[in-house]
Amino acid sequence: MAAVCPDACSELGRKDSRDCILEPLSLPESPGTVPFSQGEQTVPCIFCEQSYNEDEKEGLLKHMIIEHKLVIADVKLIANFRRYVFYWKKRFSEQPITEFCSVIRTNSEAPVEQQENYFLLCDVLPEDRVLREELQQERLREILEQQQHERNDTTLQRVCIFCNEEFKGNRSVIFNHMNKEHSFNVGLPDNIVYCNEFLDALEKKMDSLQCLYCEKSFRDTNTLKDHMRKKQHRRIKSKNNEYDRFYIINYLELGKSWEEVQSEDDRDFVDSKTEDWSDWEENPISAVCLFCENQADTTEKLLCHMKDSHQFDLLKIKLDLGLNFYQQVKLVNFIRRQIHQCRCHGCQGKFQSTAELTTHLEEEGHFGTLPERSLWDQPQYYFPTYENDSLLCTLSDSEGDTAEEEQHDNVPVIGEDLSSLEALKQTSVLNQLLCDKTLRS
Repeated sequence: MAAVCPDACSELGRKDSRDCILEPLSLPESPGTVPFSQGEQTVPCIFCEQSYNEDEKEGLLKHMIIEHKLVIADVKLIANFRRYVFYWKKRFSEQPITEFCSVIRTNSEAPVEQQENYFLLCDVLPEDRVLREELQQERLREILEQQQHERNDTTLQRVCIFCNEEFKGNRSVIFNHMNKEHSFNVGLPDNIVYCNEFLDALEKKMDSLQCLYCEKSFRDTNTLKDHMRKKQHRRIKSKNNEYDRFYIINYLELGKSWEEVQSEDDRDFVDSKTEDWSDWEENPISAVCLFCENQADTTEKLLCHMKDSHQFDLLKIKLDLGLNFYQQVKLVNFIRRQIHQCRCHGCQGKFQSTAELTTHLEEEGHFGTLPERSLWDQPQYYFPTYENDSLLCTLSDSEGDTAEEEQHDNVPVIGEDLSSLEALKQTSVLNQLLCDKTLRS
């Protein structure tokens, strides 16, 4: 055996210690990939070795604020807080924190020794924004995969929470049963995820004799069932955030609940200011003459036709009689009904056909003749003779209002004489009403 000198052995030992691989190696990763073991249940501090359980997130945040002056903004918008922490723990070990965080100085007007610097980590930093979005997309993919698995799964075995009937197969079977037999509706089964946990949560409330909607507790099962049936409380309480994780809509957008998503959808229809109305095409009106079948696409043309062909000037009648909008409506409806009944609107003569009526109107010149006002100014003529009478939609009382204003411009306004207030009180009609009421009681 060849001898090896001590110096050579020492040198070989040093080479072995340098070449020895004591931990797994990792290739450079993209910003969205964070090395961590799925089995770990703790979240470490970004700066030190302190760690907390995943359900103690508030404690970890408090620790990093007090001990390390780090503030993480909008924590509720982080889809996977644990992976988020692992990522920034690695990045802060590579570069100074000031390369990523905004510095907030407190007590800036105090002496230097009393000032403190806090570091704000938020999505204003592009790297942080990308990380948050990737974590959200990854969570959404996981949720959709879980949902698809549950939709295709036919091995579900559950008992109805209301009647204890057992069901096997797809989850839709039990949800459809509860909807049909017990009027309990949780929405479309396809919109639900983590079905077993959802049913467990509902069953736990029922077992604790708690109403699923108002969440009041009752003394026994029968009282609870009677309450839910009589009060129509066969649904879950939508304001209870405990159920949010069981509905796909709550995973669609970062940090937004189903209510916020739906309200934004509604505002897209109501408050949209970017709608293009350039392709709007308004259907022209087709107003029909009061006395014949002639039609016109504008009110002006129709009024001119009735004035030239039938000597019926609606604008002049409106001004002469001071008709407001509603009185014009009653007049038009009155004439429509009279013509429909083959009756002259002027003299109330009855004829056998429209042709005979037209001949009468032309020969007697009754087109522009109106009967006594009391005959046509009646509430029954508020209702149109023809339900698609476009002429009614084009009537206007603007000119009548102007004329009426001109008529009343010079009318003096006389104030009430308050010189004898006591006498006014004694003669007031209110006194008589009060006396009558006292006598009746």
